[in-house]
Amino acid sequence: MTELLQNAGQISQWERVVREENPDWDAVYRGYRATVDWPGAHFWRQLSEHFPHAKVILTVRDPRRWYESARESIYQASVGPAPADPGLALMRQVVQEIVWDGEFDGRFDDARHAIRMFEQHNEAVRREIPADRLLVFEITQGWRPLCEFLGVPVPDEPFPHGNDRQSFAELRRRLSSGDPEQA
Repeated sequence: MTELLQNAGQISQWERVVREENPDWDAVYRGYRATVDWPGAHFWRQLSEHFPHAKVILTVRDPRRWYESARESIYQASVGPAPADPGLALMRQVVQEIVWDGEFDGRFDDARHAIRMFEQHNEAVRREIPADRLLVFEITQGWRPLCEFLGVPVPDEPFPHGNDRQSFAELRRRLSSGDPEQA
């Protein structure tokens, strides 16, 4: 999602993806080798079919802790006052359609429903992605399983932990200062 904040053209491109029946995935991902998080995660079935040799990493965690973290971070950014910046307002609209309405049927406030949808998503990925293309990964496992799955060397540095509540709060602070380029 950070890429959307730093590249306004991506926001309108994803708005088109939401509206099209058969998006041009090659155009959407031109210049990219991977997708992480939403909005791409919403289209995992289409992407795994379109890119049949791509590896899929399903990051798993405790569902209740996931819900609390999402509710206190990204969801809060979606329910407050609308951003004045047109690009950020469009991004919020796209996130609303893809994530809150698309993934959670407009019922993210209902913790039981949201957690059930989260668990169903994880089970569907486990069931539908062939085992040789899928890594079920917990962040606490660190670099080794991830790097082995991707066939790359393990870096000699600590595993990053940047997609957490504190990082998101800092991102929101920078955005509210009116400088999305600093996000």
